[in-house]
Amino acid sequence: MLLNSYPLLVSEDMVFRSKQATMQNSISVMVYSLSGLDRLTEENVSTAMAVVEDTELSRILVTNSAGKVLYDTRETGSAVGSYVLYTEIVQALTGSDAFSCAYHNGAFRSRGSSPVLYHNQIIGAVYAYEYDTEQAALLDGLQENLLRLSGMIGVAVLVLSMMLSRVLTQKISKLLNAIRQVREGAYSHRTRIAGRDEIAQLGEEFNSLTDRLQKTEDARRRFVSDASHELKTPLAAIRLLTDSILQTDDIDPVTTREFVADIGREAERLSRITEDLLRLTRLDSGVLERAAVVDVLPVLEQVLRMMSLVAQEKGAELTYEAAEGCFVMATRDEIHQVIYNLVDNAIKHSGGAAVQVELSMEDGAVVLSVSDNGPGIPEDDISRIFERFYRVDKARSRAAGGTGLGLAIVRDTVERRGGTVQAANRSGGGAVFTVRWRAVTEEGDVV
Repeated sequence: MLLNSYPLLVSEDMVFRSKQATMQNSISVMVYSLSGLDRLTEENVSTAMAVVEDTELSRILVTNSAGKVLYDTRETGSAVGSYVLYTEIVQALTGSDAFSCAYHNGAFRSRGSSPVLYHNQIIGAVYAYEYDTEQAALLDGLQENLLRLSGMIGVAVLVLSMMLSRVLTQKISKLLNAIRQVREGAYSHRTRIAGRDEIAQLGEEFNSLTDRLQKTEDARRRFVSDASHELKTPLAAIRLLTDSILQTDDIDPVTTREFVADIGREAERLSRITEDLLRLTRLDSGVLERAAVVDVLPVLEQVLRMMSLVAQEKGAELTYEAAEGCFVMATRDEIHQVIYNLVDNAIKHSGGAAVQVELSMEDGAVVLSVSDNGPGIPEDDISRIFERFYRVDKARSRAAGGTGLGLAIVRDTVERRGGTVQAANRSGGGAVFTVRWRAVTEEGDVV
């Protein structure tokens, strides 16, 4: 609409201005030729107008002060002798110049008039009329070209819009199809969207999301499978022992007591597994207790006092070195759980050798290391040692009463407070677990 209206309006206005200037110049020449006459008559007007040659004007009228036509260039239907009161002539006889121009039906129609004065007295008027089809044809041609250009642009825009729409809808369809497949459980499905636009970026983010979903689903399935297996083992032992008691008629009290003791141990193991699973579930939920400033040394000493009896039963020597003023942002229960699990794990795998615990400050971090002189960790297993239910030696771990969740609890607990935990083998034999927390002052400010 803008392309087909604005240029035409501007062109019409330019033609109108040009017509007005040209007609006013022509009328001025005719008025000047008549201005020397004291009275206008048919004879003297014809004589004066004979020297004026203007072939561009379609009709010229000269009237006296009463509006009677004294001169008319139209050959047929001449108005000489008649009274003509055109609007422009009336305006001229009242002393005003007049001009009007209109464009319709393929032609410009221009009308203009000026008064003829003698000693400042109006003695007549000059009226001119022009019917121009040449410039109208140019304007019509311009309009046709604009319409043709508009049509071409419209078709091009329509085709381009359809192409872009098809490209966009194809990309969106691919993304929707991928979302539906993942919603149905096909977490391994990936979408490939070409380009670097926002939809392609959405596709990349979707693939990244499905990668995380697949990893989470694989971990969930493995966790459910391992949890089911771990829970099944003590339950099967309890069932076997109870069946043995019930199906044996002449079982002696000593054997019965041994079986009941075994059932109690399996029940305790089942309880530990359940408690560890609940603790991991709370960690996975992301709900954490409000952190506070915790002095690690008193918690460490409390845990070591508890574990000293366990170490004596295993024949292990438990020693520690600790620095004072080791404050971290966490809860006392979390610190207790981390230290307990690491020390318990070291005692179980020390093989009766020494277990050393160190607490120190290094580069703005509180560092806790628990090392043993046991057989160490196979290099292939170090990267998976913190996975849930993962055991280096499954038979030995179960015999030692482990659930396979202690180190996983340690890792999740430490990392959710912004810390890190690492496992490595010692050069002289054995393994060492190192935990790092951000150190804070007693008031809670970061060191």
